[in-house]
Order: sequence, then C-alpha cells, then structure tokens
Amino acid sequence: MVLIPAGDFVMGSDKVDPNPPKGFVMLKPLYVDEHPAHKVSLVSFWIDRYEVTNAQYREFVQAQRVVAPPFWENDQYPEGTAEQPVTQVRWHEARAFCQWKGKRLPTEAEWEKAARGSDGREFPWGEAFDVTLANTGMGGDRKALAPVGSYEGGKSPYGVYDMIGNVWEWVDDWYGPYPGNRVSSDHYGEKFKVVRGGGWEGIHHDSPTQYRAAYRFFAPPQVGLADGGFRCAKDVRKRK
Repeated sequence: MVLIPAGDFVMGSDKVDPNPPKGFVMLKPLYVDEHPAHKVSLVSFWIDRYEVTNAQYREFVQAQRVVAPPFWENDQYPEGTAEQPVTQVRWHEARAFCQWKGKRLPTEAEWEKAARGSDGREFPWGEAFDVTLANTGMGGDRKALAPVGSYEGGKSPYGVYDMIGNVWEWVDDWYGPYPGNRVSSDHYGEKFKVVRGGGWEGIHHDSPTQYRAAYRFFAPPQVGLADGGFRCAKDVRKRK
C-alpha cells in the first residue's frame, strides 16, 4: 500500500464544456457533477498501490467460499490473467474482499486525492492527456486488460498505479452532488455507487476529458462491470 499524507487538496472542477463529447454517459452532462471545485481536508490513509488482481481475488474466493466472477470456470480465472485486475465484481463483493483483508473501499475523496495529488492536476501524471500512459483503449494503444502496474509513467504523484484506465474502480460513496452543487439529477441518492478512473475498452467513454482524475461516473451496486474492478484503502489510525 501507499501512504497518502494528511492535508488539503482540490476536489472536483469548475469546467464548462460547450461541446460535450459524444458517447454513452447515462444522460449526465459532462463536468456538471464535478461542480464546484472545492478544498477537502483528509487525514492520512493507506491505499493499494495496484488494483486487486485475479490471483488475489481467487484467494478470497477459496478462503471465504464466495461466488467467483461469472466469467471464471470452476472458481479459476482464465489462464494467463493472474496479474490482471479482477472484473465483474459487484460493489458489496468488493467491500467484502477489502474487509477480509482488514481494509475498506476508499472514499471518493480519498480516491481523487490519491489520483491527482494536492495540486489539482488533470491526470495523475500532469495536465495533458497522453494515450501511452494509461490503458484506455484509445488511439489503438491496447485492446485488452493489462497486468497491474504496466504503465510506469502514468502513476500518480504518490506512486499509485492505474488510477486512470485499465478498470473502473468502485469507491465507498453513493452517487450524489458535491456541497454547493445546485444541479439536480434523478441519479442522485442511494441508487448508484460511484466508480472512478475509466476502463480499458474506450467504448462507453471516448474522450480524454472522461479519463480525467476529477471525472465521476456511477453504476448500480448489484452489477459487476465487465471493465470494472477496485482497490482497497485502510485507515492509518483506528476509527473511534
């Protein structure tokens, strides 16, 4: 795991896009749910350096006798995919794995700080999108999942890998507005859980703006996404 230090960071954005990119975005206008950019103060916490892999999740399946992801056969992941992130894991299954490891899912704020640092950068590596630094499926770079940690140049300021691309990542929060955001949405409330970071397929999201560290998306917690996975976090100090 990587220790993320305590302190303030800029969460969200004030961006307005006059020409939203085409693509399936569940009727959610680009940028609107990121408003306003606001300062958030967090205590220090730990976060996994890499996304949870198939091999790690298989240990959980065997030890806890839980249901394996649907594309596995006989509780075994496909050959050659041990170090790829596990996918098609539902939110409550991801949470259960983290708890089994003595951890928890990161909050949305923790995820964003770990991805963009304290300086409000657009991408984990800086301000400009670079198709070679993340597995997004854009630009013909890659057509499949990559082993975790494959994109050395794309790690965050704290040394966390694959915060952008490879798989969407579950966080703990329900999808809702930030404080001060007055734009309503039928999707807000205890209906959807937030997912962050973007997946490798480059199908549902086809623009660099949708792979930014501040970008928010959401999914039903009872559904395992084909291009969705997770990583865990942990408190530095025990919560009271």
